[in-house]
Amino acid sequence: MSKRPFVALDRDGTIITERHYLADPDLVELLPGAASGLRQLRRLGLGLVVVTNQSAIGRGYFDESRLRVIHQRMLELLTAEGVELDGIYFCPHMPEDDCPCRKPKLGLLELAANELGFDLLACFVIGDKACDIEMGRRVGATTFLVRSGYGAELVAKGSANPDYLVQDLLDAAQVIEHLLATPERKATNEGGT
Repeated sequence: MSKRPFVALDRDGTIITERHYLADPDLVELLPGAASGLRQLRRLGLGLVVVTNQSAIGRGYFDESRLRVIHQRMLELLTAEGVELDGIYFCPHMPEDDCPCRKPKLGLLELAANELGFDLLACFVIGDKACDIEMGRRVGATTFLVRSGYGAELVAKGSANPDYLVQDLLDAAQVIEHLLATPERKATNEGGT
């Protein structure tokens, strides 16, 4: 088990602009503050993994090869900004498929933790939807709701209960930096719990 804490990130509305069933790689656009926030998280020594529901595949809007092209475009944009991800995990299923990998279920996050060797309790989960927050809560992670994407709508409805409400990834990174500097959190991470 790695002692390095990880951040599990939603994709759409968190890292890149929310586009309903994004199918065109030319429309992939980093959100303001995303690259800066991810760079700061990397400077803190954190691993970065994307965990995303992609039901457009199950709905037949496009296939996994198109999704790979979209992810490649996102990675190109991030690399140009000095950001590297440790992995991208996606669920291609529709909600009614009731698969164990679709957020808020834990399949994708558990797979990422097993493959990358990180402790779920010590991780941070950042997203713009209730399923992101619920997934993080289910494993005991520290959760962040960003106001980008659908986040502002959730805040208005009061329908999510994150540990932290932040503007964007840069704001989340600053909060995480503060949390990692606190004695209790530092002891937990150094203890490898």
